[in-house]
Amino acid sequence: MKFAQLAALKRLSLMLLLPGLAGLLLSAMVSTHYMDTLPRSPAPEEMRMTPRAINGAVVYQTVEEDLRLNILEGASVGIFILGLVVGLVYLEKWGSAQSREEEDRDFKEGGR
Repeated sequence: MKFAQLAALKRLSLMLLLPGLAGLLLSAMVSTHYMDTLPRSPAPEEMRMTPRAINGAVVYQTVEEDLRLNILEGASVGIFILGLVVGLVYLEKWGSAQSREEEDRDFKEGGR
């Protein structure tokens, strides 16, 4: 595999891993904020009827809050895992290229 292709795989992996990790951190911050601010019992007057368990505590949120946090968590995990897969492909290709270079070097030295 060419150096440019390896560099592109590495760059793509980082471009997926870093936003995925940032999204995971953001979703953890939102969950912590929810745990500190949302009611611990249903509040029908505020439309907070959807339960969410956060670190063993149950808080009640609106349907929109639940949907936003679920999308944020799901997208972050998906992007992060995709970045991991691309990173693993990069490492496998890089290892193959290194092995091939080593074999070529050994072949040239053995042929002298």
